[in-house]
Amino acid sequence: MNAENAETQNHPVKILMIEDDPEFAELLTEYLAQFGMEVTNYEDPFLGVSAGVQNYDLLLLDLTLPGMDGLEVCEEVVRKYDIPVIISSARNDINDKVESLRLGADDYLPKPYDPKELHARILSLLRRYNKSGGKRSETPPEYEIRGDTIYHHGQALHLTPAEFDILSQLIRKQGITISREQLINESKVMSDSSQKSLDVIISKIRSKLGNPKAIQAVRGVGYKLL
Repeated sequence: MNAENAETQNHPVKILMIEDDPEFAELLTEYLAQFGMEVTNYEDPFLGVSAGVQNYDLLLLDLTLPGMDGLEVCEEVVRKYDIPVIISSARNDINDKVESLRLGADDYLPKPYDPKELHARILSLLRRYNKSGGKRSETPPEYEIRGDTIYHHGQALHLTPAEFDILSQLIRKQGITISREQLINESKVMSDSSQKSLDVIISKIRSKLGNPKAIQAVRGVGYKLL
């Protein structure tokens, strides 16, 4: 279906929404109906994920939900179904955004927002989705650990054992600050006296990633992979 002309199709875009704020859900439902989009909302995430997700064109997902965190819902849906996901959340912690995208969400829209923006993002996402043949893009993940090799956007990084060790820790906790002591203590190849060596290793990893800002130094604490 051509997302831009959804309102002219016999089969409108069907959106599954999991949102526990009924007033907000009603507002979005009424707004999107103007463009031929049918929204079905579930306040209970357990009912939402068992509502025949595969029968919808897109999932609009809140994060703060009763009984089940939205990140868990996102992970389950992405694992089981080939459907684009937009996170719609009032949680403004950057870690939530990073984790949502890491789990496979396609977009993250922080509340409050104008429904016009949501409509535009839905159209854009469905357009990209349709161009890929109705399948999720096969774009490789930003970081992937396979055995003793780390891939960055699908390209293998040539790392020393110490660089692999440190970058692996940062990837597993991407978006979270890890103290210098923890990075060293949990390393299999570094000793307790490696504080200065850690700075050198981080510098070399940044260079191999081709982005000096990929790993942020948090003054007096440690490092964080963005």
